[in-house]
Amino acid sequence: MKIIRQFGIIFTICWLGTAAEHLLPFAFPASVIAMLLLLICLLAGILKVEHIREKSNFLLANMAFFFIPAGVNVINYLDILKASWLPLLVICLVTTVITFAATAFSIRLTVYLLRRKGGQQHE
Repeated sequence: MKIIRQFGIIFTICWLGTAAEHLLPFAFPASVIAMLLLLICLLAGILKVEHIREKSNFLLANMAFFFIPAGVNVINYLDILKASWLPLLVICLVTTVITFAATAFSIRLTVYLLRRKGGQQHE
């Protein structure tokens, strides 16, 4: 019964995100709306992590499985990808470098703030 309740909570939040997507006058992904709803419910104390922990862990552990349909669907657009492989490659390389730089900056800022706050040495 616990498993059904946890899946019910998760799917209800997903359904609410989908319903909200259709009500909005602009395009916004239902999955993002659902994640925001879940965050609000957790922060407000409406839901506790224990209410969804087991099924969330299961879904996270098997996340790769949910990318299979999207990966297979790329085959439908292979001709488009072949036609624009160079711009896609450049975009991937540039965004990878930007992501690395942003991560490095975030870590340096966090270490600096931790040292400044507590005078502690962090390596």
